[in-house]
Amino acid sequence: MRLTAFTDISLRIVMRLAVADADELLTTRAVADVLAVPYTHAAKAVARLSELGLVEARRGRGGGMQLAAGGRAATVGGIVRALEGGDDVVGCEDAVPCPLRAACRLRGALREAREAFYAALDGVTVASLVEAPTGPVLLSLTPPGERTALPAK
Repeated sequence: MRLTAFTDISLRIVMRLAVADADELLTTRAVADVLAVPYTHAAKAVARLSELGLVEARRGRGGGMQLAAGGRAATVGGIVRALEGGDDVVGCEDAVPCPLRAACRLRGALREAREAFYAALDGVTVASLVEAPTGPVLLSLTPPGERTALPAK
C-alpha cells in the first residue's frame, strides 16, 4: 500500500510540529521550506490537520501553528485513516464498474490487508516518531536556500 503525497506531507508536518518548543509558533511557509514541500500542499495539509484537531493554527500577524495538546499522543494509524479515507484499495465501483464485483473475493481480501496495515500503525504515536534520531534531525533542518555549503577541501 502506498500513502498519498498529501498524507506523507501531513505526517511530516505533524512530526516537525511535535519537536517544536511548547510556546513556538511556526508558519506554514517555514515548515514547507524546511520539509522541502510546496507551500500550497503544506497549506492544504495544515487546513486538514486543523480540521482533525491535530494542529492549532492562528492567522495574521503574530500567527502561526503548533501541535494541539493531544497531538503527540495521536496514533499514526488514526491519522492515516483520517487522511486516506475508507475508500477501497481498488476501483470496483469506478465509472466503469468491475464485472466481477458481485462475486469477487479480492475486494474483501484487500480491505482486510488495508485494515492490517492501519492496525500496525495504531501502536505508533507521533511522540514515538520523533524520538532520537529523528527529532534532532528535524530540528537541524534548514530551508534549502539557507543551507551552508561545506568548505572545499
